[in-house]
Amino acid sequence: MLAEIITIGDEILIGQIVDTNSAWMGRELNKIGISVKQITSVSDNADHIVNALNEAQQRADIILITGGLGPTKDDITKLTLSTYFNMPLRRDEETLAHVEELFRKFNRPMIDVNIKQADVPDGCTVIQNKNGTAPCMWFEVNGKIFVSMPGVPFEMMYLMEEEILPRLKNNFDLPYIVHKTILTVGQGESFLAKEIEDIEDSLPSHIKLAYLPKLGQVRLRLSAIGPNEQSLKSEIEIYAQQIIERAQKYVAAEDDVALEKAILDVMKGNQLTLSTAESCTGGYISHLLTQHAGSSAVFAGGAVAYSYDLKESVLGVKHETLTEFGAVSEQTVKEMAVGAITHFKTDYSIAVSGIAGPDGGLPGKPVGTV
Repeated sequence: MLAEIITIGDEILIGQIVDTNSAWMGRELNKIGISVKQITSVSDNADHIVNALNEAQQRADIILITGGLGPTKDDITKLTLSTYFNMPLRRDEETLAHVEELFRKFNRPMIDVNIKQADVPDGCTVIQNKNGTAPCMWFEVNGKIFVSMPGVPFEMMYLMEEEILPRLKNNFDLPYIVHKTILTVGQGESFLAKEIEDIEDSLPSHIKLAYLPKLGQVRLRLSAIGPNEQSLKSEIEIYAQQIIERAQKYVAAEDDVALEKAILDVMKGNQLTLSTAESCTGGYISHLLTQHAGSSAVFAGGAVAYSYDLKESVLGVKHETLTEFGAVSEQTVKEMAVGAITHFKTDYSIAVSGIAGPDGGLPGKPVGTV
């Protein structure tokens, strides 16, 4: 079963907001066995919306649309869908009552544009939006399902969780999709692929391997699709263990976790503690560590020390080291690391210094040196 997502709104295309809706929807659809074929963002333009709808229904069984359902003139999704499906607008009394109740609740007067939010294409199934005034509209046309939802994230999420996903699960005999992610560090994508090439070549057609690189890391994601969830989990684990055994020295975690979480887990399991000494990162490493629940079992604390005085007084960096080698040097960072271990009484520390820019670059130490 294939789905396609269409997000509507000029604000997405000009970068005023980031489309977080599609990423969230993709994850939730995948959990129930629906694969997203494509995600398309279009402007508040009827022709562009129609083109996106025409193309989407050639590829997918389910087309999920967000955005353009507000009360203002630039919100044209509903009118476009009315024309597209040849379904004239009608006033839905249940929606009108819901909108009126919301305005009474907040003691605000209604105007004509608010009343018009109760107008829906005659032929769609109306799904009430308890978190807002714009209803969700469900169309079944030519064997395809089209669902139009508000673009406001918490409204869309409510409708997906409470209405759309349950209806899709009830309407279709959906397969299971199972993932297994392995986090690796210290080896590039192409070299890693070469090392496990024979394992990848041996995968059956219903199991795929994806490489997801980022700086210093590569996530290996095995994905399997089929009718039996437990069988898929068992099968995918066999191939995962083959990869882990082959790439063992690069494996940081056998789960889909951030690198810093993998570090915390290993240290917690070994009852080790950690501190930080940061200069150019301004506490960002500490932030990465502490955003994970349970980090306090490992992370004792950190120092953000930009000035020479703080490097000397808090971290114990020698004045001679700073004057001879400078703040951005291997010698200084080593003393910062030792100082953090001493000051915070931890087993390990992470220390960093650098030139973030835009100014401050020196011969041999350009902006970007870390």
